[in-house]
This record gives sequence, structure tokens and C-alpha cells, in this order.
Amino acid sequence: MGAEPERQRSWNTAAVRPEEQFSYYREAICQAFMNLTPEPARSIGFAAEVQSISVGSGAINRVSFPEHIVRRSRTDIAASAQRCFYLNLKLAGRCTILQDECDVSLSAGQVGIFDSDRTFVLQHDRGPSLGVISFRVPADALFGRLPAVPDIAPARLSDDPCVGALIVETARSLNANALRLAPDDASALFGVLLDLVALSLSRRGRRETHATTAFADATTLALRRAIHERVREPGLTVATIASVVGISERYVHKLLARAGTSFSELVMERRLDGAARDLRDPARGGRDIGRIAFDWGFSDLSHFTRRFKQRFGMRPRDWRAETARHSG
Repeated sequence: MGAEPERQRSWNTAAVRPEEQFSYYREAICQAFMNLTPEPARSIGFAAEVQSISVGSGAINRVSFPEHIVRRSRTDIAASAQRCFYLNLKLAGRCTILQDECDVSLSAGQVGIFDSDRTFVLQHDRGPSLGVISFRVPADALFGRLPAVPDIAPARLSDDPCVGALIVETARSLNANALRLAPDDASALFGVLLDLVALSLSRRGRRETHATTAFADATTLALRRAIHERVREPGLTVATIASVVGISERYVHKLLARAGTSFSELVMERRLDGAARDLRDPARGGRDIGRIAFDWGFSDLSHFTRRFKQRFGMRPRDWRAETARHSG
């Protein structure tokens, strides 16, 4: 097995003797995050895994562990060279963030933010196996996106009615694709996430906000993903996609027009491209063309044939035959 890429580091207590597992975990999170003081486990054995992936000027830290408490003391703060914020996406169990007399609870699917430059307590509970994705955000990277340096109290950003769902969606997408993307692309997506976080923070206490380019881009990303995941459904409608993304049908049309397309054009393009791939797949050589069309959401074979020819310049059967000739 080759060495891990420099962008990624990982630790797993499974390879450590039970009586040393908690100490190993403590050292791992201090390396992945910064100086922290987790409270010792009550019994011997602590099944935990930590992965840290560099992204832009920050990092994605994936951590799974049993119930326990983590503290950030004044001594820990004094020993750390850089101030940052942690943006936590809870995967399983519950985490309660205690900081500045604030009490913020995160359940699975919720995102919260808190400051590394102030003491805090994280109470991880409600489950034998808990998990969190924690984005380390350098303070300068966040402050540079805000109109003024604010006093940021711990908050549950996923509750934001305007951008909360987009923050969760972008955080999930970045976590899932961090190592698949080129470093520059991962850094750009990290920037989109920070733009959304900054927008949410700047909205706090205000009644209105103006849409930003980052907001529109992230919404379009969520919109395209929702279409991609449901493109095979016959009769797919704008109303369905709007409901999934959490925006109005009018805004769906506005975003796609901004991208130079429309809902019907995008769905048709995705379906035709999918059918074209299947028609040239040797493993599907014996599958009826009509069945392939129906698999991709078409309900009328003649309509499918006409639109296919418009896009690819030949009928579906000729497209398949051409592939067969080349492979022969």
C-alpha cells in the first residue's frame, strides 16, 4: 500500500493497544486541529478515527468517536499560533457547544460555528458511535469576507432560512469531493462555503439581505445536483426540484437563465447524454432501444428519436450501429 498523499493524514486507534487508545486520540486531534484537552474516557478502549485533508488555507477534519467531552482551555489558546473558526457539520449523535455563556446544540445534518480564540467545551453524546466533519477556517479568511470584523458568537448556521440549507449542501459536497477535485478546485469550493458562511453571519440581526454571486452560484450547484439525481424520473417537474432545493419555481428559472439554459433544456440534455452513453455501452448491446429511452425518463419513443437525432446528427439505432462497427 503506497504512502498517503500529502494533502491527507489519518489516525486510527484500532492499531493501538486499548489502554493507549485515548492518549493516541488526544494527540491526533491536537495535530489535526490545534491544542485541545479531551477528558479521559471512563473505561479502557476508545475506538476513534481522525482524517485531516488540507483544502485552501484551511482543512477538513473528519472524526468518529464514542461519547466524550473536549475542552479548549486558556493554556491551549496561549500555545496556539493561529486564530481560526471551526465550522462543524454533525454526522451522527449530538454535540453541544458551550462558549461565551452560549449553548448551541447540533444534531445530525446541522452546521455550527465557534471561535478557537475563546475557551469552549464540546459535549459529544447521544450514541455509541458519533461523527463530525469539522472545517478549520483561518480567521483572516473569514474576516476578509465580512464588512467589518465582528464579534462572532457560536451559532447554528444551518438554521438560517436564506442560506442555511446551502451551507449544509456545500459543506457536504466539499467533504465528499475534496480528494477528487484538483487542489485549486477544492480551494475554490472552500471559498464558496466561506462566502456563504460570511453571508449568513452578516445577515444576523438584519431583516433583509441582497443575493450575492456566491449565493447564486451555490444555489445553482444544489439545483444541478438535484436534477442530476432525479433526471431518470418520468415527468420530472420544476416544482419537484424547487421543493428539493428549498427555493421557489421562479428562482429555479431565474438561476438557469443566468447560466444560459432552461429547466427543460437541461433535463433533455442530461437524458440524451445518458441514453447515448448506454447505447454505446457493449454491456447493454442487447437491450432494447425503447427500454433505454424509458430508463432515462422518456415516455414517447418517437419524441426520443427525434430529439436524439437533433442533438447527435443520427438516429439512436445508427448511433449504436456505428459503435458496433468501430469495435468490430
